[in-house]
Amino acid sequence: MADDSAVLVTGVGAITPLGADAASTWSGMLAGKSGVRLLTEDWAEELSVRIAAGLPVDPAGLLDRVQARKLDRCEQVAMISSREAWQDAGRPQVEPERLAVVIGTGTGGVLTTLGQDDLMERSGTRRMSPHTVPMLMPNGPAAWVSMDLGARGGARTPVSACASGAEAIAMGLDLIRAGRADVVVAGGAEACLHPFTLAAFAQMKALSTRHDDPEAVSRPFDADRSGFVMAEGAGMLVLERAGHARARGARVYGTLAGAGITSSAQHITASDTEGQVLAIQTALRSADLTSGDIEHVHAHATSTESGDLAEARAIAQAVGGAAVTATKSMTGHMLGASGAVAAVAALLTMESGTLPAIRNLDRPDPGAELDLVRGENRSGTWSAGLVNSFGFGGHNVSLVLTR
Repeated sequence: MADDSAVLVTGVGAITPLGADAASTWSGMLAGKSGVRLLTEDWAEELSVRIAAGLPVDPAGLLDRVQARKLDRCEQVAMISSREAWQDAGRPQVEPERLAVVIGTGTGGVLTTLGQDDLMERSGTRRMSPHTVPMLMPNGPAAWVSMDLGARGGARTPVSACASGAEAIAMGLDLIRAGRADVVVAGGAEACLHPFTLAAFAQMKALSTRHDDPEAVSRPFDADRSGFVMAEGAGMLVLERAGHARARGARVYGTLAGAGITSSAQHITASDTEGQVLAIQTALRSADLTSGDIEHVHAHATSTESGDLAEARAIAQAVGGAAVTATKSMTGHMLGASGAVAAVAALLTMESGTLPAIRNLDRPDPGAELDLVRGENRSGTWSAGLVNSFGFGGHNVSLVLTR
């Protein structure tokens, strides 16, 4: 591939349980902070699971008041993180037809769907918001961001459960490599903390029910883990064709060197090592790298026994002795946004030379035979990293990022 056609990352943005922007999220990761808390709201009293990782600020307060009322919370976090990424990239001048937006989500505007249904049953149909449909539709985040930026090169929405954000970034890579865009804003957004969704995941026995010490509950790869913690947030990247970025003297975080997308085609919720290995190997071929080139892995690692061990086997088979971190130990699981936030973390790892340690990893599971980063952050000259993101439905996505 010609150097000018490489896909560079020139801007990052995030809003997560650790902070309202990428910088505070990253500093929280480096400090080993936890965004998980006990839910004290009245609506959580009867739930079997009363812990989650919510945002530290109300996203509506970070937007124009009139606009915020027209947006579902998922759309709000997408708008906030994309604006940050766009500003961080220097607001690149690009022809509207050469600018695209790809934002994935697992549930879209489910808070609007549930809230408006409650309102209808309580007060009748005439009380429903006229903005209900654009607030609930899964393509809403991508659509609103495309309008905000004036992007006319396409507004796309992969909906692949917890792999959605990473898949959006992979689609952005494809758009630029195919010559259909010069700049793509890509990432994931999720905001679905609600009694219905918490109860639904709890019924699957996927969530931890340990309420005595919320900050210690999310513990990927730890032998004492008991399930994942639901979270909300968004992560965005500005992807840019290298020739376009160089022409304007853009700051560069790294290169999106490759991506792999596979489907396990086996089980609707179970993790599948074989499919994950194939995704990693596909990403490596896409990046023209070998397994030995990968130095650090930002694992999907949700803190469930079956999921963690399936991925541990996949990492061991596909990339061997790379150092492995798991930032969901601090943020909780942001579902469709998680892969995009992990990509932000991987880029900042290479920029800063610091790989965050896994929080709460007190007793590593002997089945996870990996070089797990625990206790202290690890310093190094990190040149190539892997981001894994897997979702219900057998969706497997791996991204390769390089300096």
